Amino acid sequence: MLSEIADEIRACRKCSLWKTRNSAVPGSGNMNAAVMLIGEAPGRNEDMQGKPFVGRAGEILNSLLASAGLSREEIFITNVVKCRPPQNRNPLPGEIKACSPYLDRQIDAIRPKVIGTLGNFATTYVMQKFGLEPRPIGQVHGQAFAVNTLVHHLVVVPLYHPAAAIYDPTKMPILEKDFMLLKPKRL
Repeated sequence: MLSEIADEIRACRKCSLWKTRNSAVPGSGNMNAAVMLIGEAPGRNEDMQGKPFVGRAGEILNSLLASAGLSREEIFITNVVKCRPPQNRNPLPGEIKACSPYLDRQIDAIRPKVIGTLGNFATTYVMQKFGLEPRPIGQVHGQAFAVNTLVHHLVVVPLYHPAAAIYDPTKMPILEKDFMLLKPKRL
């Protein structure tokens, strides 16, 4: 099912982002993952390679995952928006609306135990999706929010985006601490 969704994403023309992309970035990882990470949108490196988190933020993410006892092979990583917005601008509401059904289907297919949201856009979308009150990442990072619906039983853990540590190195210790909530023994 994930490969079918990925094929649809690569062929998607629901918003104008397809016109400027090199590659759509459906996501990658373990289809039976207990942990799913959701970012905002692909950047330049991701757009060139068609894979999520392959640039400097990806290097930081790999380090954070390792410190939490996780690897990319055992998790699934994707974004709210599957194509790079020009000049890495923030995704527009219409772009999020066009792309979010793909993300919803990925969540339904994987059925993770934990969703780590990376940054404000992912946090806002996922919290609204599961009926939680969305708040700025600075207020909710590093907290665990239980979701129990008829279909989903999981925990949402809002996290700063790994790129935050590039622009503000003082955020790295916070990221390291918050990522510990994703440790397998805590699931």
